[in-house]
Amino acid sequence: MARYICTVHSPLSVEEAFDYMADLRNFAAWDPGVSSATIRDDAEPGLDTAYNVTANGARLVYRTVEYDRPGRVVVEANTSRLRSYDVIEVTERDGGSAVLYDATLELKGLFKLGEPVMKLMFNRIGDAAAAGLESALKGKLVRT
Repeated sequence: MARYICTVHSPLSVEEAFDYMADLRNFAAWDPGVSSATIRDDAEPGLDTAYNVTANGARLVYRTVEYDRPGRVVVEANTSRLRSYDVIEVTERDGGSAVLYDATLELKGLFKLGEPVMKLMFNRIGDAAAAGLESALKGKLVRT
């Protein structure tokens, strides 16, 4: 299992930061590994909302499995090859917000043999996404 955690301190309010992060359509704007992210079924961001996401060439369906505005949102993509599980927590900090992004990628079946390489790649992918997140949230990245 590969895991990447970062926190961005942002001048955005808790509500603004949460709304931006909870809408996965924004992922393509800050994560260079995501080439597209669209919402399915003309839904609005919230619990059980599904998104079509193309990330690093893979087409995934992410579903919002927890939605507690403005503090926590959890999204998950689950296929026969992998499980991606992202936890986003937003808290108040110095008149702005702190956005914790905790991403886990678990390979399944025979693909699990590639986990040592995936862990190395996931750190590079995470660093690029964290830099984009820092820019999108107009904040400062804090390594965790």
